[in-house]
Amino acid sequence: MLSNPKFACFSRSAVVVGWLALLLAGCRTINPYDPKLEPPVPEAIQPPREMNKVSLPAYRIEPPDVIQIEMLKLIPLPPYRAEVFDVLQIRANALPDQPIDNYFMVEAEGTINLGATYGSVRVAGMTIDEVRSALDKWLRQWLREPTVSVQLARVSGAQPVTGQYLIGPDGTINLRQYGVVHIAGRTVTEARIAIQNHLKQYLDSPELSVDVVAYNSKVYYVITQGAGMGDNVRRLPITGNETVLDAISQVNGLSQVSSKKIWIARPAPHTLGCQQILPIEWDAITQGAQSATNYQLLPGDRLFVAEDELVTFSNILGKVTAPVERLGGILGLSNSTIRGFQTMGRNYNRTRNGN
Repeated sequence: MLSNPKFACFSRSAVVVGWLALLLAGCRTINPYDPKLEPPVPEAIQPPREMNKVSLPAYRIEPPDVIQIEMLKLIPLPPYRAEVFDVLQIRANALPDQPIDNYFMVEAEGTINLGATYGSVRVAGMTIDEVRSALDKWLRQWLREPTVSVQLARVSGAQPVTGQYLIGPDGTINLRQYGVVHIAGRTVTEARIAIQNHLKQYLDSPELSVDVVAYNSKVYYVITQGAGMGDNVRRLPITGNETVLDAISQVNGLSQVSSKKIWIARPAPHTLGCQQILPIEWDAITQGAQSATNYQLLPGDRLFVAEDELVTFSNILGKVTAPVERLGGILGLSNSTIRGFQTMGRNYNRTRNGN
């Protein structure tokens, strides 16, 4: 039985068309998943959004943050010996017209000057009790029963701790003569306690305050595809209140090569083996002021802005054809130059022969 040639030709044409459709469609898989059939996600595990933000966990200091330390109490460990340029607060029941109740600096000679009446007393190298005994003995030249009180008001030799400190790559801060303290991974309160405990080796009951003045370690990224011309990555510090719209505004909006296909790639523990992708509806956020996909950004988020496919195709086509066009231009210019030299030679020969 002979087959119908028209039917065979039609079958071959259908097969060819089918293969062409598959090639044009590329390698794609059929996904029968319908998100409408999935039960709604509980509110407790919904990602934070513009109208439903969350507070970030306690900030943990990491390199290269900058902290500010304010020293509230800086007294060396006893027994402290008075040094040059220290300041002592001295009170004594002196003569009525020549009172002693003031701050006195230890001068370069190691003495303190109590005034014209009482003169100078050497106190350098003495403890506070020894200074009190020396003053008591000295004032007995004018007073029968002097009562002397001495306190250390200011220490000249102690290195000031107050200031700003950059967290080093090893997670420590350098307190100069007081050594280094490791505070990376600690909260502000934990860092304050760690610094105080370290300073107890050198100071008597130190008291200080700690605050973060530069939040440099917690960031998010805005990645914009460059339509075949390279991606652009911006690293931006996070304060705990940024949304998708805030992030896009930090990069001056969508560029001419960007599409409205945007999503957040949120880091997940490597043990999970999955990706956390939050699609974003740009028109809904900007034109409709909808907050459903205007998510709150968290530390480490990647806000990805895809490229415009038509612009990408045009750029790739231009990159492919540019060498050919340049080569054609060079060949055309070379050909024109050779013809110019040939024409110039013929005109020169005609002028030389008198024609």
